[in-house]
Amino acid sequence: MSKAQLGIGIIGTGFIARFHLQSFVAVRNADIRGVFSPNREHANDAAALARSLDLGATRAYGSIEEMAADPAIEAIWLCGPNHTRIENMEAIVVGAERRREPLKGLACEKPLARNVSEAVRMVELAKRAKIPTGYLEDQVFSPATETGRRIIWERGAAVAGRPYLARAAEEHSGPHMPWFWQGQLQGGGVLNDMMCHSVLVVRHLLTKPGALLATVRPVRVTAHIASLKWSRPEYAKRLKRSMGKQVDYARHPSEDFASATIEFETDTGTTAIGEVTTSWSYVGAGLRLSEELLGPEYSMSWNSLDTGLKVFLSRELQGKEGEDLVEKQNAESGLMPVLAGEAAAYGYEGENRHFVRAFLNGTRPELTFDDGLEVVRLLMTAYQSAERGRTLAYPPRGLDTYRPLVARGKWNPGKKRKL
Repeated sequence: MSKAQLGIGIIGTGFIARFHLQSFVAVRNADIRGVFSPNREHANDAAALARSLDLGATRAYGSIEEMAADPAIEAIWLCGPNHTRIENMEAIVVGAERRREPLKGLACEKPLARNVSEAVRMVELAKRAKIPTGYLEDQVFSPATETGRRIIWERGAAVAGRPYLARAAEEHSGPHMPWFWQGQLQGGGVLNDMMCHSVLVVRHLLTKPGALLATVRPVRVTAHIASLKWSRPEYAKRLKRSMGKQVDYARHPSEDFASATIEFETDTGTTAIGEVTTSWSYVGAGLRLSEELLGPEYSMSWNSLDTGLKVFLSRELQGKEGEDLVEKQNAESGLMPVLAGEAAAYGYEGENRHFVRAFLNGTRPELTFDDGLEVVRLLMTAYQSAERGRTLAYPPRGLDTYRPLVARGKWNPGKKRKL
């Protein structure tokens, strides 16, 4: 391991970017040297937060081009909103082409893009600038996932045969910012926002450690989407009040529930199944992540809300709303789970440690933009399956130019499907 420090610039100063900042406290060989936001006040605040965490002499940059061209910045973490992804990427390339020494790496938050054509563009731009890439998927690097997968494959699959069923779910009460709720900006609803985690997690669990994801090949996809909660009149009004008039789920809803079944063919000729569920209509203590992996004589399971630490607050206590106990916290009283060290538990520490090491040492990360592109292809196939109401062979025709009805503002959950 090189003892050099990787100088990192972060694009974006919102919720995810701040999770990354918290996680870098536990990552050696990395300094956060810059941040960028189109809102200068937000950029200054994020830079101050990074300095307060002793992450380096972090400063706010006036433009992405300036950041990408600065030799002090050796790698970039792209964490801006989905609808700015291509614009941000093009600015990175412009700045990178001014450098004497190339960037050592570029890591992009999930999803890589809003649709396949945009994801292809992301891959092309990175190749044009000759920048090594990483696809930021925190859940693959969570301690529970990594440990459970290793034990299952070493102690179970090695004796009884490979696993055949993986399940993953991510559920909470809804996103923080208005753009997430707008299909045309975000690229869809909860399927695009969160199933990007789950489809990769189930494939990862079903893949033997050390083997390529390609050894577990998707062949068929069946998906369903629905607006279960937020298009109901009373909740559509509530959403408009909290997120602004541009978020109108009475007229232009996005799906708040999505499920998919993915059939895989393994390199040994066996069938494996991945079941994924995502929801913005979950009612519970807060964000719930869950995983299962099953094989001939074994199984593993994990639920992020099954915490070792819990607190009880009686109805006599009236506190302000917050997220100090768990992400997307929904209550301030009663018996509540507390997820200590969320940045570690969700996998942010593990993923950032991995990508810093890979970029410093010039090795290929476990996940690259090519893997992010494959995730987007699976998501778009799921949308097509849900729209057509049937199982689709993977990849279906027209995938490269397809955009979901939700992303075009034309999805009507009350309209009957044409079979």
